[in-house]
Amino acid sequence: LGTVKETYTAKKLAQRRDELLLKMHLAKAEAKTEWDKMEKKWQQLLGKLDRLEDVSAETSKDVGQAARKLMEELGEGYERIKKSL
Repeated sequence: LGTVKETYTAKKLAQRRDELLLKMHLAKAEAKTEWDKMEKKWQQLLGKLDRLEDVSAETSKDVGQAARKLMEELGEGYERIKKSL
């Protein structure tokens, strides 16, 4: 089949492959968890944006600030997901 060195290399490659498969599986689970969190924030944002149409100017400032904070959190969360994939 080959020399001892080739076998050792094949074993190392198999080990590296297994490690990467595990890391990808874990990353996938972490990305899914992060995605689920971001989906909740997305729904909150949509609700706040809908409320902006129905509230007074003073209240809209508070709702607008909350919406901007959610947008910032969503952007950061999406970046974390992107980097993990």
